[in-house]
Amino acid sequence: MNGDQLMASLLKKEGTEWISCFPAQTLIEACSQEGIRPILCRQERAGVNMADAYSRIHNGNKIGVFTMQNGPGAENAFGGVAQAFADNVPMLLIPGGSTERRVGVHPGFDAIPNYQHITKWAGRINTIERIPEMVSQAFTHLRNGRPGPVLLELPGDVAHAEVPADIEEYQPSRSYKSYAANEDVRDIVTALLKAEAPVINAGQGTLYAEATDELIEFAELVNVPVMTTLAGKSAYPEDHALALGTGGNTGTLMVDRFLQNTDFVLGIGTSFAISNFTAPMPQEATKAQITNTAEDINRDYRVEYGAVGDAKLVLQQLIEEAKSQLGEHGRGDVHGVKEKISIIKDEFMKEWGPRLNSDETPMSPYRVFNEMMKAIDPRNAIVTHDSGYPRNQLVPFWPALAPRSYIGWGKSTQLGYGLGLALGAKVAAPDKLVINVMGDAAFGMSGLDIETASRSGLGTITVVLNNGVMTHYYDHFPHATENWKSNELGGIYSDTAKSLGAHGERIHNPDEIGPAMTRAVEVANGGQPVLLEMITKEEENISTYGR
Repeated sequence: MNGDQLMASLLKKEGTEWISCFPAQTLIEACSQEGIRPILCRQERAGVNMADAYSRIHNGNKIGVFTMQNGPGAENAFGGVAQAFADNVPMLLIPGGSTERRVGVHPGFDAIPNYQHITKWAGRINTIERIPEMVSQAFTHLRNGRPGPVLLELPGDVAHAEVPADIEEYQPSRSYKSYAANEDVRDIVTALLKAEAPVINAGQGTLYAEATDELIEFAELVNVPVMTTLAGKSAYPEDHALALGTGGNTGTLMVDRFLQNTDFVLGIGTSFAISNFTAPMPQEATKAQITNTAEDINRDYRVEYGAVGDAKLVLQQLIEEAKSQLGEHGRGDVHGVKEKISIIKDEFMKEWGPRLNSDETPMSPYRVFNEMMKAIDPRNAIVTHDSGYPRNQLVPFWPALAPRSYIGWGKSTQLGYGLGLALGAKVAAPDKLVINVMGDAAFGMSGLDIETASRSGLGTITVVLNNGVMTHYYDHFPHATENWKSNELGGIYSDTAKSLGAHGERIHNPDEIGPAMTRAVEVANGGQPVLLEMITKEEENISTYGR
């Protein structure tokens, strides 16, 4: 067999069922012959986005793979990989590569040094005999430690070289997980129980560890409210009496109030990174952190208590320690936390109710979201946003009720990212209703991949909030806006979607949203993608509170 065939056979043994791709890349044919489905995207970044979502929905147990050609393919994929790296998402990238004698020769693009800053590990296969070794190393990196993209370059001369078909048996890689030190767990629980107003901040690591049940049990035992990070949204059911919702660039009033008054924050499965898209942790509050990566501790915030281990396993330890200190049934609502959350939530919804129920036209995006929530079952859906105002407006209000029912992202925040995520999520969970919400500017970045969904039978729903402008940009360049309309955009995106094989509708009035969503769900369940173009007003009001 040749190098491509060997690579494809090893991908199959590692559990790869499909690849996203863009040619020219001879590995595509080898994968197809091996029974691995290739899904061709319209632009490399979209293929990366698809692999990203696939890995997220499977919590890294199945790895998304994207392959592209040497040079321009690797160059075009760069932005998507940078976002995945910022959000700690495992995926395997397999670019072609220059032959050995042309590596590093101008003007060729050398992927290894260029990608080292946005991947967890990047390696080049220099001989065909090393393919099994390098594939094993790549998947070991993908399945252990802090999640992140991995790049494995397959140069053309190696891909076409021959090797005996009876190459030694390959053993798939596995993940290795550990508990934390018992004394660290004891110290965290003791400090948390002494605190007057503790808060749990659950990050994406809780999702990767599949630890939602343990998080619910622990929070109930110690009666501590739970917020999530943007990437951790859906790690804790937002209809739970102890749920505060999500804190990111925007967030709920509950998160804001409780962070203002907390004296102890326990981060679980979060890096405690300081970013425009994370809620700031109060400097004066005592902090405890549970992470599988020791380098996260004391990185951006001083942490008084730390524990290194898998979030699920450490939560099991926390539960046992809490029971040993409190008894099997834990403690009651000693600080009236649930009632406080309920009162603040009522205040929050009362404040935003006029927008969520607005009858105005052009429509309020908040009314769009409200009607969407009524039309579907959020527990049986996967929803994601795009960058900018659609993210800022949707995140605080969309109820994430089950793990991975929402894909929150944004530390790099590229426009157009959400469509590829939706396609990858649909591949990962074909029985789920998958919806991405994007603005008209974001559609311009990636909208042609609606055709990828049509061609591939991926029945996703894309909701485009079309207000004809780049919201808030007048403040950034008023002269250019007044004289050159530099913030204005145009197009009938529902017609564009129809031309790409999707079902498209344009909605102007709030009372049309519900029926349109009902039709969209029926069409999407039949395997045809849908684009609903909502004609909205420029809405600059977002739920930032103390930010």
